[in-house]
Amino acid sequence: MRQVLAAEFATELDHLAELAVRSVAAGDELAVLEMAIRQAMTALGGQVLAALLATDTGHTGPAVDCGSGGHSGGHSGGHSGGHSGGHSGGHRAGFVGYRTKKFDTVLGPISLRRAYYHCATCQAGVVPRDEQLGVSGASLSPGLRAMTAHAAAALPFGKATALLNEFTGLALAEHRIERAAEADGAILAALTTAEAEAITAHRLSPLPRPSGELPDKLYIETDGTGVPMRADQVESRAGKAPDGRARTREIKLGCLFTQTRCDDDGRPVADPGSASYVATFQDSQAFGTLLAAEARRRGADHIRQLVVIGDGAKWIWTQANTHFPEATQIVDLYHAREHLHDLADHLAFIVEDQRLWREQRLADLDNGDIAAIVDAARVYPLTGSKKDELDTKLGYFETNAHRMTYAHFRELGLFVGSGAVEGACKSLIGQRLKQAGMRWNLSGAHAISELRCLDASGRWHELWPKIHNQTRTA
Repeated sequence: MRQVLAAEFATELDHLAELAVRSVAAGDELAVLEMAIRQAMTALGGQVLAALLATDTGHTGPAVDCGSGGHSGGHSGGHSGGHSGGHSGGHRAGFVGYRTKKFDTVLGPISLRRAYYHCATCQAGVVPRDEQLGVSGASLSPGLRAMTAHAAAALPFGKATALLNEFTGLALAEHRIERAAEADGAILAALTTAEAEAITAHRLSPLPRPSGELPDKLYIETDGTGVPMRADQVESRAGKAPDGRARTREIKLGCLFTQTRCDDDGRPVADPGSASYVATFQDSQAFGTLLAAEARRRGADHIRQLVVIGDGAKWIWTQANTHFPEATQIVDLYHAREHLHDLADHLAFIVEDQRLWREQRLADLDNGDIAAIVDAARVYPLTGSKKDELDTKLGYFETNAHRMTYAHFRELGLFVGSGAVEGACKSLIGQRLKQAGMRWNLSGAHAISELRCLDASGRWHELWPKIHNQTRTA
C-alpha cells in the first residue's frame, strides 16, 4: 500500500512540476498556478483517503449484533441510517455481501466498499463500517459536514453553498448544504436538551469547583424575538397582523456572562469572552431547564452572586424563582422606562405640565423610588376604563418594585440593563434568521439557531465530535 501511494504521489509531483513549468512559460498569473496545484493535490489526497479507507471493509465475521451497526435500508451505495443500540433482544444480523457507498469528502467524492449485514428479525440492514466512520445516513463525510454546518450557520444557504464550493473546489448543491446543516443542528439541539435535562435532574453533575480565581457574578439575561415562519408553521396561531394571523414564532434566547470588576467610574464590566447562549422555540418551562443547566455548567454553584435580568414578563420570574431562588432579580431599565413613558402618555390629558411630570418620574425610576411613581399617578381621580388601565399600568411597577431599586443596584456595581441578550437577539438570530424574504419551518430555524448559539458559546468543538458517533477513522 505504501509503495503504491508513494508511486502515485511521485507521479503527481512530476505532473505538477510540468504544469508549473508550462504555466510560468505561458505567463500565467500566480492565482492560476495556485488553483491548478490545489486541484491536483486535492485529487491526490482523495485517492490516498480512498485507499486508506479501503483497507477495512468492516467485515467482522459471519454475523454481528444488529444493534451495533446502522440500517442501510437495502440501498447499494445509499445512506445507512442510525440503528446503533436500537434493539437489545439479542438479534444477530448475517453477512450478505459487500455494497458500495458513494459520499463526498473535503477531498472530493469517494466510493467505499463495505460489508453489509441483514437482520431477519428487524428486517433491516447493518453496516458497521458506516458507523465507524460517522457516515451513517449521510452523503457527506464528518469533516465536510463540519464545514457545511459552519457555513450554513453563518450565511443564507445560497451564499453558504457558493462560498463553500469556491473555497473547497467541490460542486455541492444548495439543498444538500441545507439538509446537512439542519440535520446536524437538530442532533446538537437534542444533545444539549438531553444534557440540560440530565443536569437539572441531577443525573449529570458539572465539573467540580473550577481551579483558580472565580468570577464574582454570573448574569442570566433572557429575551425573545419573532422568527418569520412558513404559513403551515403558524396555522391556527393568533398574531398581531391585521388579519389576526401569526407570521412568526417566538424563539426564547438566554445570554449568560460573568463580571469580575468595575471600571474606574464604578460601572460594571463584563468579563471578555465570557458569554454563552441557549435558545429554544419551546415553552418557558423547557427554556428554564436550558437556562438552569447552562448556569450550572458555567459554575453557578460556586459563583458568589447570580443576577437574573429580564423585561418584566411573568414567566421570566417564575423560571427565575424555580431555578435561581437565590439570585438578584432586575427588570431591564430600558423596558421599565418604556412602561413609564406609556404611563405618562396615559395621564397626558390630565397632567398640567407633561414634560416636567415625565422627567420627575424618570428621576424617581432611576432612584428606584417606585412608591413615588405610584403616588404621583394616583393623585388624579380617574374613573371607568381610564382608571382600570391606570391600575394595570401601575401594577407593572408595583409587582416589580423590588426588581427596580436601580440606585441600589448601581451602588453594588451591577448591570441594570439586558443589552447583552438584546444584542444577541439581533446578531445571533436576526442576522441569520430574519433576513428579507426568509420563511422558515420550525425544525430548520431551531437547528440553525442551535448551531449559531453553540459556535458563539465556544462549545462547537466540544459537542461536534459526538454527533456522528465516529469511533475510528481508518
